[in-house]
Amino acid sequence: VTRLLAYLGVKKCEWKASGWQVLEFAETLPYIDLILMDIFLPEEDGYQALDRLRAHPRFKDALIVAMTADVSTENMERAHSAGFDGFIGKPLDPDRFPGQIRRILQGAAVWEPE
Repeated sequence: VTRLLAYLGVKKCEWKASGWQVLEFAETLPYIDLILMDIFLPEEDGYQALDRLRAHPRFKDALIVAMTADVSTENMERAHSAGFDGFIGKPLDPDRFPGQIRRILQGAAVWEPE
């Protein structure tokens, strides 16, 4: 993911192992363009982490996209209902991923399980 984002010109990309680490790190930044959130995280899942981020005034409107290997229709619908701004299935397709991220950052809804 980091390499693919660097290809897009992303200058700062941090990898966090849990939802609370994402929130803790996000609070130290002046601005966030995008959070790519794995659904299956240790300690709390991506849905719980999303709820905590959305409850924070600074991140209630942040772009937060679900990423998961569970690309079932049910999981994608749950992600949409939970308030994620998009859905990208794993494994990532290195040919499609840069375009998916560009479209998300331009405001397009990307819901692509494959």
